[in-house]
Amino acid sequence: MSFPAYPSYRDGGVEWLSGLPESWELLPLKRTAALVTAKATERTFPVALENIEGKSGRLIETDADFSGVGTAFLAGDVLYGKLRPYLAKVYPAQRAGEAIGDFHVLRPKACSDAKFLTYLLLTDEATSILNGSTHGAKMPRVSWEALGGFPAPLPPLSEQTAIAAFLDRETAKIDALVEEQRRLIELLKEKRQAVISHAVTKGLGPTVPMKDSGVEWLGQVPVHWEVTAIKRLCETITDGAHISPETEGGVYCFVSTRDVSDEGIDFDGCLRTTPDSFDYLVRTGCAPQYGDVLFSKDGTIGRTTVVGDAPEFVVASSLIIIRPNADVLDSEFLDLLCKAVAVQQQVSSFVKGAGLPRLSIQNLLRVIGVFPPMEEQRAIVATIAPQIEALASLSVAVEAGIALLFERRAALISAAVTGKIDVRGTMLQQAEAA
Repeated sequence: MSFPAYPSYRDGGVEWLSGLPESWELLPLKRTAALVTAKATERTFPVALENIEGKSGRLIETDADFSGVGTAFLAGDVLYGKLRPYLAKVYPAQRAGEAIGDFHVLRPKACSDAKFLTYLLLTDEATSILNGSTHGAKMPRVSWEALGGFPAPLPPLSEQTAIAAFLDRETAKIDALVEEQRRLIELLKEKRQAVISHAVTKGLGPTVPMKDSGVEWLGQVPVHWEVTAIKRLCETITDGAHISPETEGGVYCFVSTRDVSDEGIDFDGCLRTTPDSFDYLVRTGCAPQYGDVLFSKDGTIGRTTVVGDAPEFVVASSLIIIRPNADVLDSEFLDLLCKAVAVQQQVSSFVKGAGLPRLSIQNLLRVIGVFPPMEEQRAIVATIAPQIEALASLSVAVEAGIALLFERRAALISAAVTGKIDVRGTMLQQAEAA
């Protein structure tokens, strides 16, 4: 898809704004919008940072009960998330309410359109510039001085409105495609779990005699498989560190739930701890071994991976270390069993806590599994591994397609709000057709 360029340009004075159309102005943002600071006197429509989807300007409904006094905003104001601006949380208010937390509330002046301002602040260039002007290391924030001084391109108001309407329409098309791709990813995940669940609870042979497992989540299982608690086929089930390790000058990997995924362990992105802390955690049983299965028990429950060849590392209390008895239980089979619906449903029934869900080791010890002979375990792993890999490859390809759509969306927004494409003719044609 291509769009016409504006017929004439001038130097915008800022690299990414160079070539603004002659009829456009370039002003500090504070000349186009005023900062609203009045505190709300009542709670009618609270909006917090978690209610705004990054990079899209969309509102997300949550059940959270927000505390604190917010800044009162009106319909037509623009909420800009000043905390961690790289998240690009910008929202054009559709109704009056209260901005709870770290927001700059902007009220567009007569020369400025709220939706145009929103799209401008959602550009990658604006996000990068404002992110580079933050103060504070752990909780970086954008000051009003930095935001108010941001160079804002300003077309005539009618063109701002046309550009915003154009972007509403075009980004909606892209967003619809993204949602389709996300649904496909979910279907691939469901297919993957179905493949795993059937193989590790029913086996590979369609004519194998079955028996009632006596466990609601397992149903019928092959007659020669053992139904028992997972703990009975394991040497050790323990969790990681219940202390905060020293991280200043850390060299050894300290892995938590966030570092574990189906792809393995993210050693590059994990925290690191000092030799003294590492030695203490090794002595207290927080160091996994080759072939152990890591099982997440805090936050995201039930995420698993098998420890393979890896640097020496220790784990946080959010992970459970499961060490199977190598004579009767294959690590890869145990990993698949833990991913199966039968185990995940049992685990879900034991989870406690709403804000931060947790699974205790004591409850994991109650989980029942079903176990074929070792030779059959390995055959199951070998048989379904190619299917799982194929589904994973499809998911990666879909994710790459989503990334390209987001790049297209960002480029379109940037081009429109800087005058690189001319939407006036398009809007005029639509008006005439109407």
